Amino acid sequence: IVDRTLDRIRRVADNCQGLQGFMIFNSVGGGTGSGLGSLLLERLSVEYGKKSKLAFTVYPSPQVSTAVVEPYNSVLSSHALLEH
Repeated sequence: IVDRTLDRIRRVADNCQGLQGFMIFNSVGGGTGSGLGSLLLERLSVEYGKKSKLAFTVYPSPQVSTAVVEPYNSVLSSHALLEH
């Protein structure tokens, strides 16, 4: 799924006249937003290193947590979000 997503992003980016960057919207409480989102952000950094990446990230609330692993997912994905 990552390669297919990156292929579609690449096609759209190739059609742009003046690509300035990317806007990323994700949530880091669950597996898809934290794992897949972090992986896509890492791959975008490799392929489009100098382009800006603006991330809007939703973090889970400790008072309204629905899964016990939400804090762990958010800590692990925060490292990847800060790095890339």
